[in-house]
Amino acid sequence: MGLTHTLIDVRPLRTSPVFRRLLIGRTASVLGTMMTMVAVMYQVWQSTHSTVWTGAVGLAQALPLIVFGLFAGSLVDRGDRRRLYLASTAGQAACSALLAVQALAGHPPVPVVPALVAAQSAFGAVGGPAAGAFVPRLLAKDQVAAGLALNQIFFQAMLLAGPALGGLVLGWGGVSVCYLVDAVSFGFSFYAAFGLPPLPPEGEQSRAGLRGVLDGLAFLAGHRVVRGALITDLAATVLSMPMSLFPLINAERFGDDPRTLGLFLSALAVGGIGASALSGSLTRLTHPGPVMLCGAAVWGIALALFGLTTNPWAGLGLLVLAGAGDTVSVISRSTIVQTRTPDALLGRVTAAEQIVGQAGPNLGSLRGGLVAGWTSGTTALVSGGLLCVLAVVAVGASTAELRSAKDTDSEPAGAPAAEPPGAPATG
Repeated sequence: MGLTHTLIDVRPLRTSPVFRRLLIGRTASVLGTMMTMVAVMYQVWQSTHSTVWTGAVGLAQALPLIVFGLFAGSLVDRGDRRRLYLASTAGQAACSALLAVQALAGHPPVPVVPALVAAQSAFGAVGGPAAGAFVPRLLAKDQVAAGLALNQIFFQAMLLAGPALGGLVLGWGGVSVCYLVDAVSFGFSFYAAFGLPPLPPEGEQSRAGLRGVLDGLAFLAGHRVVRGALITDLAATVLSMPMSLFPLINAERFGDDPRTLGLFLSALAVGGIGASALSGSLTRLTHPGPVMLCGAAVWGIALALFGLTTNPWAGLGLLVLAGAGDTVSVISRSTIVQTRTPDALLGRVTAAEQIVGQAGPNLGSLRGGLVAGWTSGTTALVSGGLLCVLAVVAVGASTAELRSAKDTDSEPAGAPAAEPPGAPATG
């Protein structure tokens, strides 16, 4: 009984065939995306040997999410989320194909790659909030946390396999092959989502334009638990994300071999997979707030220690610990957001979560690259990790509701009545 409750809860895979198919399709897409992440970093690094340029790739991913994210969330709360997700997936596939074209063309100007990355991120600004609204509609409320944990373990598995496979493909066929694989992988995600039933928002539709965005921001400003969850993740990502430092560390400690560049992301994924596989007891808890705060603090501490270690293999072990803390924090944060937000607002709140969860790391990568350029990689890593821990402590100390947040608490004001579990799955 104890082991059953400790291992990841797989009930969503049994109860919702639509969720199962969607999970498989999105997993294939994530595999291609992880390969492209390695290919982009490697192509830009080989062209410039500059951490500022590798950080600029992160900025190219972040800016579209920041500029379009909340408006995209408002759009998602006005229309059929399935249709918007399909359109977004097609656009992302086209961007991957164009990345392959520019790689095959020879040596294009360096800004071409960040520009295409930015275009792909703009499509993702719509697809992310649309997909984020799927889980609460396809699963019973008591399975939402388990569904999010399954999403996370499959994502972490691809984070482990994708960069390693990307490094092998880079050594064999070059960056263009990685981009082509990514373009094909989006087809699996498109096929899986094509079988979804129509998923218009429940309750009152979002108001058009800026007014709808302001309604979503007003909810975030007034809901202390959701707001605290997003601030915690923002602190962890912007202050301590190490991604832009990985090429520099690879050059210093691993001989600049492209096959080893993926080991850093893979180490994070090993910890994430381990934490996800043993998440059963966490997803059944009714108090995800304290779990989220502890996970975010572990992330910051592990990265600060990673910056101090002189042994690269010990450093990989610390990245494993960081990945475990991050995964625990992400699952808990997503549970808070998904269970405490009315469906009519879920697109906008998920868009804000996406900005924090995706743009935050990219801004953090830019911060890390700039600090490393001005000082050193060690200073960038240690200072970021310590600032993350201080920020998490401040959020926890100032938000009593988050320290004791329970997803069984009363619904926030204006929340619609719960729909029969899994109803859309049979449509």
